[in-house]
Amino acid sequence: MKDQVRVRFAPSPTGPLHIGGVRTALFNYLFAKNKGGTFILRIEDTDQTRFVEGAEDYIVESLNWCGIPFDEGPGKDGGFGPYRQSERKALYKDYAQQLIDNGSAYYAFDTPEELDQLRKEAEENKSTFTYNSFNREGLNNSLNLSKEEVEVKLNSNTPFVIRFKTPSNTQISTQDLIRGHVVFNTNTLDDKVLYKSDGMPTYHLANIVDDHLMNISHVIRGEEWLPSLPLHIQLYQAFGWDIPEFAHLPLIMKPVGKGKLSKRDGDKMGFPVFPLAWNDSTGYREEGFEPEAVINFLALLGWNPGDEREVFSLGELVQLFDLSRVNKSGARFDPEKNKWFNQQQLQLKSEGELLEGFKQLLAAHQLSSSYSDQELAKIISLVKERAVFAKDLLELSDYFFVAPESYDEKNLKKQWKEQSPEIMKELIELWNSIESFDSASLEEETKKWIEAKAYSFGQVMPPLRLVLVGALKGPHLFDIAALIGKQDSISRIETALKRLS
Repeated sequence: MKDQVRVRFAPSPTGPLHIGGVRTALFNYLFAKNKGGTFILRIEDTDQTRFVEGAEDYIVESLNWCGIPFDEGPGKDGGFGPYRQSERKALYKDYAQQLIDNGSAYYAFDTPEELDQLRKEAEENKSTFTYNSFNREGLNNSLNLSKEEVEVKLNSNTPFVIRFKTPSNTQISTQDLIRGHVVFNTNTLDDKVLYKSDGMPTYHLANIVDDHLMNISHVIRGEEWLPSLPLHIQLYQAFGWDIPEFAHLPLIMKPVGKGKLSKRDGDKMGFPVFPLAWNDSTGYREEGFEPEAVINFLALLGWNPGDEREVFSLGELVQLFDLSRVNKSGARFDPEKNKWFNQQQLQLKSEGELLEGFKQLLAAHQLSSSYSDQELAKIISLVKERAVFAKDLLELSDYFFVAPESYDEKNLKKQWKEQSPEIMKELIELWNSIESFDSASLEEETKKWIEAKAYSFGQVMPPLRLVLVGALKGPHLFDIAALIGKQDSISRIETALKRLS
């Protein structure tokens, strides 16, 4: 194991970053920061046919929005660049040649037509063709051709691939940091292609070479890469390099049914599966999620802190993170729990932190406000606990900015009685006489008046809330009236009397 912890997140720029990829990046980030190590972004773009314009920028922006920026990567050279595999192309040929020279790999000249024929024959015999130790010595490759014949083919630019020479009847065993002891039999493996005649390596060769050259100490990746582990271990051994420690993360599963979470699940059930919007797909940012909530939610998909706590800051996650507490089994994605985390993180934000966004919401809805910042912060504090998203703050407080145009019919029938107009007229007189129109004074004077008039609170408070708010909702009624102010509060009562007379 290398002395310094260096981990990498290595996505392909083939489209938007899936939320499962964000979790892989997060676990790498948390592990690195917990160990005082380095978090690296490497763009694995060897397959240029699948390259999508803008995807790399999207990946970088997503990591930054989530609050887990990389320490090294494109534009942040730490001395191990370049960090795009397409810019490292010249490196891989020499390493492929090393494997040829030490007998760990061989040239294969089989044409696509020859391989298709072999597959067809296998199907007819109700079996599957696999290019491996059991048949390779009878195929069109350098294991069966003379040195001179191979030279002729190479010099005449005959298309070829370089395949890894997987040994037969061998056990590959290793310790996975999450799954424990894992064993593979090489007889179940095929001779994977490592390098193509177009000068581009396959994922397997580029991945191992780059991890070695970048001093990667731990490879933390999704469990879909577990079947590739025996080849990767053998490649390290073939080069004579130290093998990093491996950890294979569990899958994120569908909310209902079986299988891995997909974009289709999000489309069907109405939740995002991407951190940011991409083409016609919405993202967590655009849906109004707090990045801290997304990170908190993802951290607990497959990992637990060892106690019952669920709400964490990023700093707390860094402090607590340990790969030994990552589960082996898949974690089911729960969209409602995702929202719950957002609500919890929103409550942790101060009114000051939410103020600027709230003012932007008001402006976007063309709601001019005569409130001071201090009063707006008070409004946020009154409604915040019922908000799931920051954008909910406006819907929960709209009556502070716009007088009700109508009144909840169901509650109006129950609460607006025959004597209600007279009570409201008397209340106008009372409120007109109150000089200090703050919440405490209003409450004290109104309660004294109710007792003096022998009214019940049920006769006064529900009708009053209806005329001020439009519905039986909202925080402490005297807080609402005090913020709306004497003039506007009385005006709303007078408007209701006209409408409901």
